[in-house]
Amino acid sequence: MSVPLLKIGAVLSTMAMVTNWMSQTLPSLVGLNGTVSRAGASEKITLFQSPEEGWQLYTSAQAPDGKCICTAVIPAQSTCSRDGRSRELRQLMGKVQNVSQSMEVLELRTYRDLQYVRSMETLMRSLDARLRAADGSLSAKSFQELKDRMSELLPLSSVLEQYKADTRTIVRLREEVRNLSSSLAAIQEEMGAYGYEDLQRRVMALEARLHACAQKLGCGKLTGVSNPITVRAMGSRFGSWMTDTMAPSADSRVWYMDGYYKGRRVLEFRTLGDFIKGQNFIQHLLPQPWAGTGHVVYNGSLFYNKYQSNVVVKYHFRSRSVLVQRSLPGAGYNNTFPYSWGGFSDMDFMVDESGLWAVYTTNQNAGNIVVSRLDPHTLEVVRSWDTGYPKRSAGEAFMICGVLYVTNSHLAGAKVYFAYFTNTSSYEYTDVPFHNQYSHISMLDYNPRERALYTWNNGHQVLYNVTLFHVISTAGDP
Repeated sequence: MSVPLLKIGAVLSTMAMVTNWMSQTLPSLVGLNGTVSRAGASEKITLFQSPEEGWQLYTSAQAPDGKCICTAVIPAQSTCSRDGRSRELRQLMGKVQNVSQSMEVLELRTYRDLQYVRSMETLMRSLDARLRAADGSLSAKSFQELKDRMSELLPLSSVLEQYKADTRTIVRLREEVRNLSSSLAAIQEEMGAYGYEDLQRRVMALEARLHACAQKLGCGKLTGVSNPITVRAMGSRFGSWMTDTMAPSADSRVWYMDGYYKGRRVLEFRTLGDFIKGQNFIQHLLPQPWAGTGHVVYNGSLFYNKYQSNVVVKYHFRSRSVLVQRSLPGAGYNNTFPYSWGGFSDMDFMVDESGLWAVYTTNQNAGNIVVSRLDPHTLEVVRSWDTGYPKRSAGEAFMICGVLYVTNSHLAGAKVYFAYFTNTSSYEYTDVPFHNQYSHISMLDYNPRERALYTWNNGHQVLYNVTLFHVISTAGDP
């Protein structure tokens, strides 16, 4: 009986090794919903895209009259960076599949050996019964030999019970692996890890074509504003942040200005990612303090309103000097004609696809918003328009394609309510929903390079994507 005992011992030893390995491995695998263990570290898996991972999406259709109607939904430009996570997920899927296959093989071996042990159990019981029945007919020597053999088999009883328990453990582990495999498959499908490299190549090619399409589409009419994308929560209730609207796509610097009056410190972050993390920045100290939050960065320079004046200042970041400054004729300042939230927001500078603009009010036009096109080199007014909309009733405003869009409030429930078209000197009332998540907007600007709205909302730096409507005539149209 020594051979069966050795075989059972080998099987139990194998089971112990597998059980121990699985007890150490399964927890880390099951923990995929939070972290993935990798080389002694933990990396969080984010199943949702960050603000800088937005995709560019365009749709088009043909109207019954033959005109091509294109709607462009244009988030901030970016690149995907999920390759490592997807590759790691696929590797984990492979490991789980290997474990599952090993468990199946082990289960077959265990089942076979279990049948053998059960037959041994039957043999033991039969031998015990025969021993009891033959108690008086065997010689003392034969009886003693059978009794000794029976004593050798007695440990098999406890081994058998343990073996049955371990078999149930293997069945349970196999079920856990099956459930884990299903969970991983669901996560993998959500992350799009199946053929991800091929998918990424196709998306990049599509994005290149769509960018070319966007350039051909040019300007359009605002028809929608997306839900807000919170980039960071930093600073006081009022402030402004921006990127350079004229910089090449490789330049992703971010400028940050906290507060709405008497401030002089401007932080320049190397990238949007650095801004989010609060790292890799330099400080500019303006020679003259600012008023309000209507600043804008355009072609390497900051344009802002000098505190307690109607002076426009052009500060060049590279040379750290003021290139030019000029009074804006008749413009109110020092909270004379601010937006509804106050904050010395008398003068608001903007940049769109056509250039640099100033939004303000004068005494001559009874507090209505004036839009002026400025020469970015000399700061002289090129042309002005009186919109007829009272500035104190406006929450904030921004320019897109020569059109001034005005919100009716800076608080919750705000919407884009008014549009003034400088190309036709006409206006219309609009009803574009605008989700004011943090209930107090003190800065709102459009970036034509990224085709996104930048806002400062109660100490939060927030982005909005915009939907522009285009009607493009076909070649045969007049």
